[in-house]
Amino acid sequence: MLNIHVFLLFCKGKFERMAAVTVLDYGAGNIRSLVNALKFLGCEVNFVHEPSDITKAQKLIFPGVGAFGSAMNSLVACGYAQPLKDYISQNRPFFGICLGMQTLCQGSDESPEIEGLGVLPATVKLMDSSLVAVPHMGWNGLNIRKETELIPHNSDNRASGKVFFVHSYAILLDNVQITDWVLATTNYGCEFVSAVQRGNIIATQFHPEKSGRFGLEILKRFVNITPVKNDEVLVGVELLPAKIPTQLAHRVIACMDVRSNDKGDLVVTKGEQYDVREQIMGESASEEKPQRGAVRNLGKPVALAQRYFEQGADEVVFLNITSFRNCPLHDLPMVEVLRQASEKVFVPLTVGGGIRAIDAQVSDDEGNKVTKHFSALEVASAYFRSGNQIQYNII
Repeated sequence: MLNIHVFLLFCKGKFERMAAVTVLDYGAGNIRSLVNALKFLGCEVNFVHEPSDITKAQKLIFPGVGAFGSAMNSLVACGYAQPLKDYISQNRPFFGICLGMQTLCQGSDESPEIEGLGVLPATVKLMDSSLVAVPHMGWNGLNIRKETELIPHNSDNRASGKVFFVHSYAILLDNVQITDWVLATTNYGCEFVSAVQRGNIIATQFHPEKSGRFGLEILKRFVNITPVKNDEVLVGVELLPAKIPTQLAHRVIACMDVRSNDKGDLVVTKGEQYDVREQIMGESASEEKPQRGAVRNLGKPVALAQRYFEQGADEVVFLNITSFRNCPLHDLPMVEVLRQASEKVFVPLTVGGGIRAIDAQVSDDEGNKVTKHFSALEVASAYFRSGNQIQYNII
């Protein structure tokens, strides 16, 4: 007879629901990396397809990307703006990421004529390019300015681990009206607000889904600790001093040369003066030149990328050393590599080798071969959709 204790444990594991999280995508397409991170954490992921989905959400994440004006216009056009305001005003669990944080403000210098959601009493400002390179792109630290369970930190100096930023606009720490919201700050030319929290409303300027294990821990804590009981958490609390200014961190970048072997499989290889084939010495010692063997195979791209991530790499680079001779939109093995890597690697992914406009043979609706022109932007977009938060070179 089946042990009743084992049976109950089995039922609990089989029927207990995972945490349900709803992701708001207004059409910018920057959701794959976040969705992969949430699924990696064991969350059930739903999507906003209509305004009522916002109202029904248990926990809502808004991973904004692009320009402030375009984002707000899209929210209004889709009928999402007012339900989003109502959701936030009810202090329900909300996490805004990057532009998803900026849209909470009253407005932005990027689009002065466009109103934001008006949740934060601040205006988003362009970072000073006379002091630092803009955009602010790379790994930087956080100074925790209020005690919080959301972000892991060292209690001795209130500094946290590094996180990944990509932005040109920010909420500057020069407005006393936002003191009740400020959770963490970062230094880059000036001190800006890198995380906010008030009750169950949370937002970060950085990308937790691309900030490695530290970022995954932040997402996990949001899922687990919200909703908090006190509606006015952190309100009226003075900011803790930021003793150590943050700075851009050195990056550990794992770079892999990727190409097809003789069987057509993508492999990680390494060449000597661009020769990636094994050198086979002949049986006769008098033979002057070694024979060229198979393509040198150091492993599978996805497996190696995952290993590098687990060992602490801050970025993973795939260099297609065939220089994309075939149309990348139909180079399915490489696209699949990016899809699979984005499910297991939660740091920025870079595709190297050059992306350019291409004329390629494709099949039309009737199955006939025709020549179609793909712009460099279309090619880059295909790779962006495959792995999300991917960087690439366009030539």
